[in-house]
Amino acid sequence: MLGVFLVCLFLFIAIGIPIAFSLFLTGACLIVYMGQANFVLLPQYTLMGVNNFALMAIPFFTLAGDIMNEGGLSLGIISFVRSILGHIKGGLGYVATVACMIFAGVSGAAVADTSAIGSVLLPIMEKEGYDKAESAAIVCSAGCTGPIIPPSIPMVVYAVIAGCSVTKMFLGGVFPGILTGILLMGAWFFYMKNKKLPVGKRSSVKVIIRETWKAAPSLMLPVIMLGGMLSGIFTPTEASSVAVVYALVVAFIINRGLKFAVLRKMFVNAALASSVIMLVVGAAQAISYLVTVGRVPQLLGAAITSISDNPLVILAVINGVVLLVGCVMDVSPAIMVLAPIFLPIATRQMGLDPAFFGVILVYGLCIGLITPPVGNVLYIGCSIAQISLIQLLKKIWPMVCVYILVLFIMSYFPTLVMWLPNKLMG
Repeated sequence: MLGVFLVCLFLFIAIGIPIAFSLFLTGACLIVYMGQANFVLLPQYTLMGVNNFALMAIPFFTLAGDIMNEGGLSLGIISFVRSILGHIKGGLGYVATVACMIFAGVSGAAVADTSAIGSVLLPIMEKEGYDKAESAAIVCSAGCTGPIIPPSIPMVVYAVIAGCSVTKMFLGGVFPGILTGILLMGAWFFYMKNKKLPVGKRSSVKVIIRETWKAAPSLMLPVIMLGGMLSGIFTPTEASSVAVVYALVVAFIINRGLKFAVLRKMFVNAALASSVIMLVVGAAQAISYLVTVGRVPQLLGAAITSISDNPLVILAVINGVVLLVGCVMDVSPAIMVLAPIFLPIATRQMGLDPAFFGVILVYGLCIGLITPPVGNVLYIGCSIAQISLIQLLKKIWPMVCVYILVLFIMSYFPTLVMWLPNKLMG
């Protein structure tokens, strides 16, 4: 059963069939193998998979990020951070990191984060004498905090599959996101240590206050969403719709940087992106049912525990698989495939909190965004900086090591991840 599942799934993916249809075909193969011959199960469980209120957050978060980006709010964030950090040697790298972390609280996606900040900062960094590959490396790696720092679209997807709290997942991503940003700035410090670059003037208090005031509408959005969720004013799904309304008000009325002509395009893009995710979610839920009936998690768990019954070793094996899958599959589809398999092992055999395991899973898969061959964020960085993939890979590997280090810190010190969710939610 386990062999049929793995061989069929990766065979269909390898020959170029889209993820959702690869899952459907794998489900059909499993039904035949199990001797049920009842293919009605696939559409039934697909419909049940997408009939979930929490999934409505995905199109709204996607749309909110697009509106904030098109409305020029990323410019305000960059100017605000630059007024504080721009005078430090190599300051634009620190500006890129912090700006990406702040914009992550708006977009919930790595590609949106990287393109929004990179399209503004990378030309400036090149103009001021920064190495193009090094600049792209820091922007791409910092942009991957988009799905880690709340809100996070992949975390919503996982929470639906695992049946755990979306808010708890969001809070669990705060510490990993901040720690990653700090360590990325540490790596950038060593990059810049022996570089001769122009150092900007220290901004006056007046300038900092002015830039803070300009960026205040952008900075308030994550506060409003998290504050509303924690106070019980609205659910994560309602928070996503609040984010859209707030983004429209800021972009149209306050910043006046958004035109009605592009609004239709953003709605269509958000609908298309969300429909792809919804189809994969539905297919994954159907597969999850078949995988459970076929006892695939138990079989895989037995295979892993045959290596070692030490929870730390088991978690290291799972992390290794997650890192490998992340290299060849995008984050959300990989969650659909891996969560139904590894979640029972993590919760039943290892006694881990589903939300904690979800944070680890999402974080580990996000590393694949900056590693080949898929590496969607890598191609965004190469396109904006106009460099080759090889040039970028030569400079980004220390940042990849930072992410792997944080992954294992999280895995072996769960209190660091769950302290905030447990403190605020009990």
